[in-house]
Amino acid sequence: MIRRRRGGRRHNEDTAELNITAFMNLMVILVPFLLITAVFSRLAILELNLPGSSTEPVDPKEQVFQLEVIVREDKIEIGDRNQGLLGVYPNLPDGEYDYEAVSAKLAELKDRYPKKTDAAILLEPDIEYDTVVQVMDRVRIEQQIEDDAVVRSDLFPDISIGDAPVLAGGA
Repeated sequence: MIRRRRGGRRHNEDTAELNITAFMNLMVILVPFLLITAVFSRLAILELNLPGSSTEPVDPKEQVFQLEVIVREDKIEIGDRNQGLLGVYPNLPDGEYDYEAVSAKLAELKDRYPKKTDAAILLEPDIEYDTVVQVMDRVRIEQQIEDDAVVRSDLFPDISIGDAPVLAGGA
């Protein structure tokens, strides 16, 4: 910076340099950390489809298998939207859901309809989140133990979530 003195002579002052070393060190640590955590948070997300409303009439000859898993407080129902219930699995005596029987039925349905990849999970209003996650896992994949190793295979990975129909007696 150049400043004038009283006598008319000019005098140079040194400008202070900006020290950004500490800031650069912070960026070197912060940027990789943010990139790593962003990747992990993306892996934990399941993509779901919400069922849309359809008012178009369906021709009975063209009806296809539409898997529905209905989770109620006291049972899990597996059915076809067009044909009705295929199985009802009441809770075990200890109050837990019978996930093993549900998995066996879903594996049987996958054998019968190997190209089918979508399923709808319909829930009553007061179903716990842990139950929803466990049912989604059972619908998405099948786990079998072969030669002391767990083998996973896809069942119905394209999941839609909706509200369960109200029972005739009222809920």
